[in-house]
Amino acid sequence: MAAAGMFAAAVGAVAATPPAAAVFAFSMDDTSLMAGTQAAAADQVRLARLDAELRDLLAQGDHATPIDTAPVADAARHDNFRVCNGCDVDLAAKLGAKLSVIGWVQKVSQLILNINVVIRSVPDGKVVHAASVDIRGDTDESFSRGLAYLVKNRLFL
Repeated sequence: MAAAGMFAAAVGAVAATPPAAAVFAFSMDDTSLMAGTQAAAADQVRLARLDAELRDLLAQGDHATPIDTAPVADAARHDNFRVCNGCDVDLAAKLGAKLSVIGWVQKVSQLILNINVVIRSVPDGKVVHAASVDIRGDTDESFSRGLAYLVKNRLFL
């Protein structure tokens, strides 16, 4: 009897493994009057931090397991996932992922920004989770806090 209980527990643990997710790099949609200035370099550093933070936050939760996207990095760099109508799903499928995760920051001004994340199911390309959060201030802290809030309080509702 004890062996049967351990087997059931092991099967349950396997079934509870979060699906593999291809988490692609964040992009910037800079609609501010500052577009193309030196501030853009600082924002690129912040976007790279958001990439790492999103992967960490997903790994800590039970919704997705980030996988390596390096094999499709070149193709991903040339696509604008925000407007390509799900082209990220094709790349995620090449990686064997069950989910595709994209994100972007819209910069309205130095003060007003928003962080957006969309998660699609790879088999059918349908959006399964999407959320956005407004942040105030173009700073490392506002980006990090905004993303943490988005994942914890909005993304998987």
